[in-house]
Amino acid sequence: MPDISPLLDLPYLQPSQAQKHVTHNEALRRLDLVVQLTLAATGAETPPGAPSEGDIHALGTSPNAAWSGQAGRLAAWLDGAWHFFDPRPGWRAWDQGAGRLRVWDGGAWAEPPAPTQNLDGIGIATSSDATNRLSVRSPATLFSHEGAGHQIKVNKASDGDTASLLFQSNWTGHAEMGLAGNTGFSIKVSPDGGTWTEALAFDPATGIADGAAVQASAGDTTPGRLMRADYGYGPGNLLGTVSESGGTPTGAAIERGSTANGDYVRFADGTQICTATLSAVACTTAQGALFTNDTALTWDFPADFAPGTTPALSGSGGTALRFPGFDAPSNTQATCQVLSAVSDATPHAPTVMAVGRWI
Repeated sequence: MPDISPLLDLPYLQPSQAQKHVTHNEALRRLDLVVQLTLAATGAETPPGAPSEGDIHALGTSPNAAWSGQAGRLAAWLDGAWHFFDPRPGWRAWDQGAGRLRVWDGGAWAEPPAPTQNLDGIGIATSSDATNRLSVRSPATLFSHEGAGHQIKVNKASDGDTASLLFQSNWTGHAEMGLAGNTGFSIKVSPDGGTWTEALAFDPATGIADGAAVQASAGDTTPGRLMRADYGYGPGNLLGTVSESGGTPTGAAIERGSTANGDYVRFADGTQICTATLSAVACTTAQGALFTNDTALTWDFPADFAPGTTPALSGSGGTALRFPGFDAPSNTQATCQVLSAVSDATPHAPTVMAVGRWI
């Protein structure tokens, strides 16, 4: 039979042993040290100047003075002297200095591993509850990559459920974004946490935006709203074919065109301007105190004006002392003659302009 126990090195009582109480008391003293083990400090290197009876220190890698050469061992102060013994893997001890439970892993006093799967809740600097099973109280929370990208995933059970981020002030919600009751991403805002406005929503099939922050119609000029591409004008639709419905433009803002009869410009408000250069004429036929060309000139407008309307006409005779005189126009054409203050056989081309409505 061996003299000591295999795990704690407790001395056994032997047959016919004298002073058995000494052996028994030595075993009790060792048990008193290691059962419910408490450490004054871990990683200790220098002995304290005034240790207390029963203090135990877990020595570091380079202990000195009375602890020299005892690296990694336990040093116990008993009866005015230091006693050393080795911890066994799996021993648990309370580290008084750090206020933590430690486990000897065979090489160092480490914190015992904590379970990380299927926990009821985790509270970091605060308490978790049945709804907020993960609760964090801190100035910031960091989620970082592990060598590449990083995703934060919020998953819901069905389309009708909610997967969102809620932003609060003093525990009152004021903004929320995510999938709220459907699969379209939306942003909602609230002044009091009770009344909510869907400011922006995106159709999951088309990506088209809608909501209170977006222009509701072509005539919506609410300050602060975002302009829709089909209700506003930009480089892509400022010029093009104009159209109008009930006084509201439904096409481009400006339309330009040319035909054999001249040029025209139409505006989305219904205004139309037509211009042309007519055939060159001479003015040699007496007309009272003036002179005119022989035959009246007919101008077919390059774009018709609105039925039942007549445009306003103006123009130039093509040179000084000449001017055109117009008959009453229709919505499709006008007739004019060029008048001159002097007889002039040199042909000059008159220019004409008509301003009216295309709708």
